[in-house]
Amino acid sequence: MAISKDKKQQLVAELTELLEQAKMTVFAKYQGINVADMQKLRRAAREQGVKIKIVKNRLVGKAISDIDSYKEVDTAQLSGQLLYAISSDDEVAPAQVLDRFAKDHPELELVGAFSGEGANLDTAAVKSLAVLPSKEQLIAEVVATLLAPVGDVTSGLNSLGGILSALEAKVGA
Repeated sequence: MAISKDKKQQLVAELTELLEQAKMTVFAKYQGINVADMQKLRRAAREQGVKIKIVKNRLVGKAISDIDSYKEVDTAQLSGQLLYAISSDDEVAPAQVLDRFAKDHPELELVGAFSGEGANLDTAAVKSLAVLPSKEQLIAEVVATLLAPVGDVTSGLNSLGGILSALEAKVGA
């Protein structure tokens, strides 16, 4: 069924807004994935703050051409049946969501991505992003690293308190 011109313009406007706010957009071939599995992917993506869009590549190309920071994006990669995973919060979340899903569904094939700054990324770069820890994990690791000396000092003071108690007991006896 053909989409009306008004609907196409509405889709392009929606995509333009999504892509302007996106930190990362990953695209993948999804041919052969059934509706139930696609719903699972959408649910998993939603939990990570990622939006899954399935639209014609030509409309995505039109949306990209309307964004100044995406002027250098090569749209030649946008061919075939593609789905677009878009995140405005986390740079690695779209790659992680699609990569995790692809492990159980080999029909999903990562093709590439473009960053919020308009840089093209190939499949290898997307797979590299997918194995990085999430933003929350990185923050937790930094906090743990910063708090480690405090823990060491606290542990040392507790040990010193034990030594002092033992000395008091010896001297008092």
